[in-house]
Amino acid sequence: MRRFTIAPERIADDRVTFDAAETRHLARVLRLRPGDEVIAADGRGHAYRVRILTLGAMATGAIVGVAAAADESALAITLVQGVPKGTQMETVIRATTELGVARILPALTARTVVRLNSAEWRDRARRWQRVAQEATKQCGRAHVPSVQTPQPLSAWLGGDDASDLRVCLWEDGGTPLRRVVDDLARRPRRVSVVVGPEGGLTAEEVSLAGSAGYTVVTLGHRILRTETAAVTAVALLQYTLGDLGGDTS
Repeated sequence: MRRFTIAPERIADDRVTFDAAETRHLARVLRLRPGDEVIAADGRGHAYRVRILTLGAMATGAIVGVAAAADESALAITLVQGVPKGTQMETVIRATTELGVARILPALTARTVVRLNSAEWRDRARRWQRVAQEATKQCGRAHVPSVQTPQPLSAWLGGDDASDLRVCLWEDGGTPLRRVVDDLARRPRRVSVVVGPEGGLTAEEVSLAGSAGYTVVTLGHRILRTETAAVTAVALLQYTLGDLGGDTS
């Protein structure tokens, strides 16, 4: 059964209203008709069986049952990602959403190439949130990760962070990530990961992260592109501490 991730406010009184893009997908791509059923997830852990009622400008449906929502990883990862140029941020968001990241905080760093005003950054963040929603639908997750409006790295490092483990990737040194994980006294449930943009973080930014409680770590001797480093770090953490590989404990 086809799965859609829709905004929670589009579910009311056992009725679902699909937006224009979802309606086009229902009618033109899937060629569904009134009476067909799909699964609609609200991105907050709830999923419903929905029978299509109408296929006008905005398709509507009726909730006819509860569907099983996909299990989320017990490891909640916050990715603090230095904003890269081009469409690389979308690549990071899409891939890390599939890997189970819980939250993405785009960071403006000393080596961030892209320079936009506040309104343009908000527009960019809305676009990135749609990418996360699309990736959530594709991989069948129960929750859509939140993608925040970009802020200076110092703002994210100094914010309210309840993570059990905080790591900052740096290509110029640090403790191997595997050793940090192996030396943990207990299994963390919340992890924050800082990844720089192309060109990496400056020594001053790494020092700032260290002062904020982050352990500076390395992924090895090879220099990885920023999108590769982000996806690799999230995948390794989900494999060793989360549910990647089939371990849902």
